[in-house]
Amino acid sequence: MTASRATAEVFLTALRALPKEEHQAVLARITEDAEWRKDLRDLTIFVERKDEPSRPFRELLSR
Repeated sequence: MTASRATAEVFLTALRALPKEEHQAVLARITEDAEWRKDLRDLTIFVERKDEPSRPFRELLSR
């Protein structure tokens, strides 16, 4: 496991351990940050579309 992955696991474990109200407060605060909100939106789209077939980049450019 990489150091980055281990750090992420520590933060997720801590977030899961919080009482529901504090957990929601942390998530709400994250979504208040415009850059993080954009990152979350991008990740959501990625997860939703990960099983779609890919297209060659050249084909996309030709449109």
